[in-house]
Amino acid sequence: MSDDEKFLDELSTDLIFRLPPTFEDVADERRHRKERLAAALRIFGKLGFEEGVAGHITARDPERTDHFWVNPFGMSFKHIRVSDLILVNHEGRVVEGRYHVNEAAFAIHSQIHQARPGVVAAAHSHSTHGRALSALGRRLEPITQDVCAFYQDHGLFDDYTGVVTDLEEGKRIAAALGGHKAVILRNHGLLTVGDTVDAAAWWFITMERSCQVQLLAQAAGPVVPIEHDDAVRTHEQIGNDLVGWINYQPLHDQIVREQPDLFD
Repeated sequence: MSDDEKFLDELSTDLIFRLPPTFEDVADERRHRKERLAAALRIFGKLGFEEGVAGHITARDPERTDHFWVNPFGMSFKHIRVSDLILVNHEGRVVEGRYHVNEAAFAIHSQIHQARPGVVAAAHSHSTHGRALSALGRRLEPITQDVCAFYQDHGLFDDYTGVVTDLEEGKRIAAALGGHKAVILRNHGLLTVGDTVDAAAWWFITMERSCQVQLLAQAAGPVVPIEHDDAVRTHEQIGNDLVGWINYQPLHDQIVREQPDLFD
């Protein structure tokens, strides 16, 4: 190894590269998940992912794993603080917090968390371009590098029967999600999951943008898809939850600096 290579190798140990934190204390992990959840909701509000009282992000409690934290019913994403979050048990009862739970949030998210023990967080909202693509009853196509994160890794719930308030409907959505990171709910919108709140939120944000790109591209003319082998390779490079977590960090940093009251 040359002197220059040795210098670079030594220097690299001082460079910052963030990774998801680990916890020895469950109370610290719970606080961390709640803080990330409140921040993600603020980001969704900032990006305009609100439609009245629709939309929810959940984070599994690290100790009571059949419980999840979620935004309260009827509160703007833009106003939510850590202290506003509610804890809901497997029966849909609020066991911590001062607000009601969105009935659809429980019907959908409870079944996803039950079907996927490795999922820490799930995100669903009525974003504009996600709804537009869902109305076509189509999946995302491999037409850009970014959308390859979802290549052969998202489902389609090809049905619509009204507002989801029935646990059986939630089970059907969980089945359509399968082992994927996301599902398009026909005539409804998008839903994403992750092994961290950050990953689930990032997949929703980039999926919404990918829906927008696909709609724009197809409206402009014939699209040129990425070849199957290249799409598979790209998915391997950018489609895992760690990459999702890393991509999300700049957004988290922005919202924390802009709106530190979310930690209250």
